[in-house]
Amino acid sequence: MIECDDVLTPVQLEAALRRIGAERYHSLHPFHRLLHGGKLDLGQVQAWALNRYVYQAAIPRKDAALMSRLRSPELRREWVRRIHDHDGWGEDEGGIARWLRLTDGLGLDRDYVISEEGALPATKFAVEAYVRFVAERSELEAIASSLTELFAPAIHEERIAGLLAHYPFIDENLVAYFRRRLNQAPRDATFALDYVKRHARTRAEQKAVLAALRFKTDVLWAQLDALYFAYVEPALPPPGAFRPALGAASRRS
Repeated sequence: MIECDDVLTPVQLEAALRRIGAERYHSLHPFHRLLHGGKLDLGQVQAWALNRYVYQAAIPRKDAALMSRLRSPELRREWVRRIHDHDGWGEDEGGIARWLRLTDGLGLDRDYVISEEGALPATKFAVEAYVRFVAERSELEAIASSLTELFAPAIHEERIAGLLAHYPFIDENLVAYFRRRLNQAPRDATFALDYVKRHARTRAEQKAVLAALRFKTDVLWAQLDALYFAYVEPALPPPGAFRPALGAASRRS
């Protein structure tokens, strides 16, 4: 039996990290159950995609914030791929562009999405909290916070199947972001998990990386809480937020 102050073995640490995902990953949130089960209307799917863009657009910023503090060239070479994955590099358009392809296909005006003007305040606060966490916490904690990617392929597979099966306004072209992440997320998660297992040597460091992953799951969960409140029940979007009922006017078309 592991005592609360015992140093975990790498195997035990990995098991503890995976338990956090099993208990707290946002795949368990009711909003995702509705989304993947085809229970949302077009306006609700638009609201999700618009708000999620805020998170997608912030990923390169949080990775750049971490890279500015990395002293290892080897680690910087590894981590810069994450920025390329989202911003694009060479002939690869990048994940942000693929996400904008989704919002385009859903009928949202691209300039409106990029402006983040219609995103929920809670979405913006949660995302910026994540960027600040990565910029301010230790290198080890920042890397550990990315380990939600351990659990991402399963939700991407569920999302691809659910969106294509239930929403006639979504086709294969619009799920390109999720298709690409099926390969990128496991690669990134494998590297980050190995790094954390090798460098979290003391019990204090191990507690810190576990807390970092819990924090990241909270960031993701909070965004869905806000979406559910604003667009499902009681369906009360705050002033200035995207309102599906306003149709074209809310999308500046």
